Amino acid sequence: MSPSAIASARQARCLHTTRPALLQSKPPRTRDRGPKSDEDTQTDFSALDVLRNTVAPATSIDACTGDGFALNNQMRISGCGILLIGGEAYRWKPWLREGRKEGTIAEGGTGDDAMTGKLLNAKGQWEVQEQAWGVLELLYPKPDLLIIGTGPSTVPLAPAVRKYLNDQGIRLEVQDTRNAAAQFNLLATERGVGQVAAALIPIGWKEGR
Repeated sequence: MSPSAIASARQARCLHTTRPALLQSKPPRTRDRGPKSDEDTQTDFSALDVLRNTVAPATSIDACTGDGFALNNQMRISGCGILLIGGEAYRWKPWLREGRKEGTIAEGGTGDDAMTGKLLNAKGQWEVQEQAWGVLELLYPKPDLLIIGTGPSTVPLAPAVRKYLNDQGIRLEVQDTRNAAAQFNLLATERGVGQVAAALIPIGWKEGR
């Protein structure tokens, strides 16, 4: 074998597919990027707002109050929850039960329409009757996503509620009401009120016995 062939064989045996350890990049010791630049052309990604010129829907939530909501169209909803579907706002009391008299206990009612009704089942899951979603059955086309705000804290949905809504072809997102309202505002502005709906319980909700 000639000397050149031997040299070529040695080079072939020394071929590596990974970079030597000394040449591999190492993670930065700090995330400090130095002093802020004074250039007019720099981009502040933390302040970037891609929806700045997009008009928010009239049914977006301006504020969540203890007993209701304030909407972007200056409407105030109090004493109940709210359904935001197809650009419309509906008063919503999913804690009411068929055959029970509305009104406070002092007025002869059961108190279920006050802010102390029942929304949790025996397992502590958030469960409402199918009749509470009646407007969804009448709507066509149905929204792609329904954001559910379960009140002051996040509560898991009962399997029956999730199955019923999924069978309608609707995806679900469950959060506490404050975060659910913020997510609805963002997604309804980005995707439109025809694609995103919300069902929100006031943040002052107190589960009754």
